[in-house]
Amino acid sequence: MLKIGLTGGIGSGKSEVSKRLAARGAVVIDADKIAREVVEPGTPGLARVVATFGEEVLHPDGSLNREKLGAIVFADPDRLAALNAIVHPLVGERVADLQSQADADAIVVYDVPLLAENRLAPMYDVVIVVDAADEVRIARLAEHRGMPEQDAKARIAAQATRQERLAVADIVIDNEGDLDDLEAKVSQVWDALVTRSWRG
Repeated sequence: MLKIGLTGGIGSGKSEVSKRLAARGAVVIDADKIAREVVEPGTPGLARVVATFGEEVLHPDGSLNREKLGAIVFADPDRLAALNAIVHPLVGERVADLQSQADADAIVVYDVPLLAENRLAPMYDVVIVVDAADEVRIARLAEHRGMPEQDAKARIAAQATRQERLAVADIVIDNEGDLDDLEAKVSQVWDALVTRSWRG
């Protein structure tokens, strides 16, 4: 099994790369998606979040109000640590479960937004960083997510710098072109990963 850590700053196109690797046969494990799943209605995770933060972090339908919870935890490091203590072990269990289901010769791609920030590079055989200049990312966030420029800049500033991400990269996918350009680059990267997994 070849373990790939895939990361990139907001607006870099990491999700697009992840989708294209999955289409080629990679087993993609998306940490953000799992973090949402472990606090869905009816889960022990959500019950523990409510026990810690109160009913006010729920929508009327019983689902988690992420904005409300975010406003609480991002203003208070202790509250954030309390939330992470609930969510991170559950995510870890689910990741281990998905990993155990993958074939022995699978190429497993872990989509990890905060790989550089949390110093997780040593956990993977190969780290792929999807990279684009800040101005390109700001323009994409405005175009695709309707995000105001100030918000986009704040999100980028809250993450690792490009230099910090590039410092942990084994492979860099420069994603400042169009989707055809990206497709060609992902194709080359996939061929390299397949070759490496054969070598074992």
